[in-house]
Amino acid sequence: MKMIRIAMLSLAVVLYATTALAQHGQSGGMGMSAAMGHGTGLDNHGKSGSANTGSSLTHKTNVDGILSKNPAIGNKIQTLTGMPASKACAGFKNLGQCVAAAHVSKNLGLSFDCLRSGMTGAAPLSSSKCPAGTGTQGMSLGKAIQTLDSHVNPKSESKKGETQAQQDLKSSGVRS
Repeated sequence: MKMIRIAMLSLAVVLYATTALAQHGQSGGMGMSAAMGHGTGLDNHGKSGSANTGSSLTHKTNVDGILSKNPAIGNKIQTLTGMPASKACAGFKNLGQCVAAAHVSKNLGLSFDCLRSGMTGAAPLSSSKCPAGTGTQGMSLGKAIQTLDSHVNPKSESKKGETQAQQDLKSSGVRS
């Protein structure tokens, strides 16, 4: 009787663990979480600096691949930023960050180039008048917002931009 209880408990633990892992999107498919760089994801509130933990060539290939397969998201980025999507997204860890930054820029009337520069740690692409220190280190979307406009709530504005980005990626055909 004791062995049956142990076997039943073991089976329950295995079934629970399998279900829990399945809910974390461990499939091999190219879903939205992969396109958005899950692990360094859209909701990454850490630094998104230019110090690469992986290959920048791999990043460029992934973002460019997503943009070529889903021109709708590229068009959306160009509409929001006023520049080609591949240029606008240069330096971001993933496409989701780029789209979120584009929305925040549009929502708040901030220079996308300055916001991109603050988040990626790269110099501004144009002669934008960005605050001192912009582009010297990568920072989170919230911190970049705070640097550019201290009168807004960076947490709620970054959350709003991230939500809009998720909706755009989903509606443009980036699989979830």
